[in-house]
Amino acid sequence: MNTESLTPAQFIQHHLVHWQFDIVNLKVGKSSEFLVVNLDTLIVSFFLGVAFLSFFYFIARRVRSGVPGKLQNFLEYSIEAIDGVVKEVFHGKSQLIGPLALTIFVWVFLMNFMDLIPVDLLPRLLSFAGVEHFKSVPTADPMMTFGMSITVFILIIFYNLKEKGGFGLLKEILSKPFGWYLMPINVIFRFLEELVKPLSLALRLFGNMFAGELIFILVAVMPWWIQWLPGGAWAIFHILIISIQAFIFMMLTIVYLSMAHEKH
Repeated sequence: MNTESLTPAQFIQHHLVHWQFDIVNLKVGKSSEFLVVNLDTLIVSFFLGVAFLSFFYFIARRVRSGVPGKLQNFLEYSIEAIDGVVKEVFHGKSQLIGPLALTIFVWVFLMNFMDLIPVDLLPRLLSFAGVEHFKSVPTADPMMTFGMSITVFILIIFYNLKEKGGFGLLKEILSKPFGWYLMPINVIFRFLEELVKPLSLALRLFGNMFAGELIFILVAVMPWWIQWLPGGAWAIFHILIISIQAFIFMMLTIVYLSMAHEKH
């Protein structure tokens, strides 16, 4: 679709639609069905994940003693920085948490960074291949953020059972924090506490990134000769936002998993 012929309202609406796969009708394109897969989110997030893992693997295969190169310095600094944060926050023992925290931070940062690419660049390029709609920021898609938060939630349940056992976890749910006499209130509080964890992870990241994407779309509606001023200012400020949101998602994941290891 030629976006130049669209009104501002149509332009904004056009850029808020995902490239979808309709599971019910087995059809690619915009769909109103409930069972759909956002292909743009899957493709971009998968590509970024493979790219960053391949990049780290490439550096790790060329690690040498003595005077390290710039890429090796970057890799070592990244690992040491994340490892330092994990040691300060995580109070249990697990070989998974450090690599998980590093993966989350880098992957979420890269997905957030896609928001700095001009909103019309990828959609216009892919339009030559017949793709009508394409959103290039995976973390501006609630399906992506909820998918990651549910994965963290499953890990929380796993570590709760692993560290406390089924009976110990049940005892904790029924008796904490107000004792056995207020068992119903304990259960309600625990249910709300566990429900808030994936919701806070998913909605915080989605809300910030969707708002940032929407601002860039609004800037793109402006006349070309004025776009650089608000667009440039917002892009500089948005670099801070995408970094902070990646760090917050990583930190909350570590905190929640640390809580799952603790016995009250």
